[in-house]
Amino acid sequence: MSSTSTTTTASPSVSAPATRGLPRLRKRGDHVPGRSKRSVLLTVLTGLILVYTVVPLVWLVISATKTQQGLADSSGLWFAHDFALWDNISDTFTYDDGIFGRWLLNTLMYVVLGAGGATFLAILGGYALAKFTFPGKRAVFAVVIGAVAVPGTALAVPTFLMFSKMGLTDTPWAVVIPSLVSPFGLYLMWVFATEAIPVELLEAARIDGAGEARTFFRVALPLLAPGIVTVLLFTTVATWNNYFLPLIMLKDPDWYPLTLGLSAWNSQAETIGGEVIFNLVITGSLLTIVPLIAAFLLLQKYWQSGLAAGSVKE
Repeated sequence: MSSTSTTTTASPSVSAPATRGLPRLRKRGDHVPGRSKRSVLLTVLTGLILVYTVVPLVWLVISATKTQQGLADSSGLWFAHDFALWDNISDTFTYDDGIFGRWLLNTLMYVVLGAGGATFLAILGGYALAKFTFPGKRAVFAVVIGAVAVPGTALAVPTFLMFSKMGLTDTPWAVVIPSLVSPFGLYLMWVFATEAIPVELLEAARIDGAGEARTFFRVALPLLAPGIVTVLLFTTVATWNNYFLPLIMLKDPDWYPLTLGLSAWNSQAETIGGEVIFNLVITGSLLTIVPLIAAFLLLQKYWQSGLAAGSVKE
């Protein structure tokens, strides 16, 4: 009797489909988890952007290897018969009593004082706005967002008039002081500090007896490193490539940055009796972008993580 009942209950499992539990064959067009979808349009657009970005850089590198005559006799995207890169670099640093070296030092000074100061102020302001509550915080937020939307060229003329009354035009301070203000850097540090620094960690440091200054420098500042590098890179590039502000503030060539100095060299061809030195302008432009490329490559992992901060909310 028991044998019959056992056979009866076991019979349904025998009649089950043999294909149960086997993996389903993937149809064409099915998306496999973990594998990104390919988009032909996105690939084409990325390729166009890559060409648009790389071709001018390739032209600059190739043209820097040519003499003044070679620039006129050869194709823009191919080398000339004579390779004159090292001679061009030497002539760039020695032309006009070595004024290019002075412009390079001026640019470094503007970057260290202007971009470095802007980054430090953005760190302090972003940390305070993210971790402290005070009356008028919403108004400050609105002012910061509004300042980000205002282009720097719109403030150049009012800034010139203000510095002219203070007697600071044609001095390095006319370039350094306006560079200390970075609304975008402040906003970026604000967002980064909000997500990167847990409030519980700050409270634990205060309970242990640490003051606000020690809490900031010993606890908060190490956590802000990716955001600091990101803001520093943005402010450095903005100060390094700044052209319009020095143009209206400076008259003495000894205080020119690289951007304004190379523009002055390029304008020599338009003046009567001016020496045409396009090969030195191109070589100087190549030397100008090398430090920026090196900085981005060396600090790539930091500024990428800084840009991603705040994009995902847990």
